[in-house]
Amino acid sequence: MSDKVQVIYDRDDFMRLDKFLAGLNMQELYSRTFIEHLIEEDRVVVNNFPVKKSYLLKKGDEIKISIPELPSTEIVPQNIPLDVVYEDKDLAIINKAPGMIVHPGYGIADHTLVNAMVYRWGENLSSGREINRPGIVHRLDRGTSGLIIIAKNDPTQSALCTMLSRREIKKTYLAITCGIPHPSEGCIENNISRSISNPRKMCVSKEGRRALTRYKVIRFYNFFSLVKVSLETGRMHQIRVHFAHINTPILGDLLYNSHKQVITLVPDNMKRKVAGLLTDHLQRQALHSWRLEFVHPISGKYLDIKVEPPEDFQYAYSWLEQYFSLESEAKDLKNILEQNEEW
Repeated sequence: MSDKVQVIYDRDDFMRLDKFLAGLNMQELYSRTFIEHLIEEDRVVVNNFPVKKSYLLKKGDEIKISIPELPSTEIVPQNIPLDVVYEDKDLAIINKAPGMIVHPGYGIADHTLVNAMVYRWGENLSSGREINRPGIVHRLDRGTSGLIIIAKNDPTQSALCTMLSRREIKKTYLAITCGIPHPSEGCIENNISRSISNPRKMCVSKEGRRALTRYKVIRFYNFFSLVKVSLETGRMHQIRVHFAHINTPILGDLLYNSHKQVITLVPDNMKRKVAGLLTDHLQRQALHSWRLEFVHPISGKYLDIKVEPPEDFQYAYSWLEQYFSLESEAKDLKNILEQNEEW
């Protein structure tokens, strides 16, 4: 559930949207950062359309704000194992398991990455950009596995957020797609906004925010492909939305595709095997945050961190090699990734 707030801008002069919202002095809009986050998530619309924070309001504009319900302000430390692949006094990089939610919110108060972080590091985390999200710099969807950066103090948090906004942190993902993108290497550039028909989904929309996804197919199969993906922008569900939009959705993504649609791709003699893969082995989108490259904002050290996909992704890859390979000899995923490290 969320609170709905509706405001009519009745001033004669123009004013930036974010400045106006901050000036309302509403308890629910407790910080400029939170306001900016609401705008970025399209929870603030003007005349029923999402806009940028710099949008200039004019007299008569109708502003609607959807404020998410906040969880308890007390985060319960929980002893949940974390796969920490890099750590120093300022930041850590975690290999997030698929199925783990990053932070409390929207009715979820525990068993998140943040609960595990608070147990491990206690107060040695940044205060976070938002309430109940200490250390969180960026997010991964629940079903997406792989690398995520954690800030241990506020200066590091601020620097990392600035680097993200300037695209100075290169994030590379691996994805298995249903169908083969055409061309096999290129860019997908379509604006993205929240779906009006389903608030859980994002969609391609002319009124949305700019989103640019680079990709390269690194392994071809009959009916499927293994793709390396790099984000030039960081919109919610961006990879999933963009590949669904070009009719090559991510394998296992039930929000932007369905099991039925995947099964219809393959010949009759393979339909049962595909159903078994999606039911018994790959129960989430085949999307993995594989590589992070950036200059450490405090030490100046260049970091290039990679982590192989988890077991379910590896199983899906081996399954494709067995049943849908276009080559006579199967190849190990690790070797494929080593051969395709350079873009």
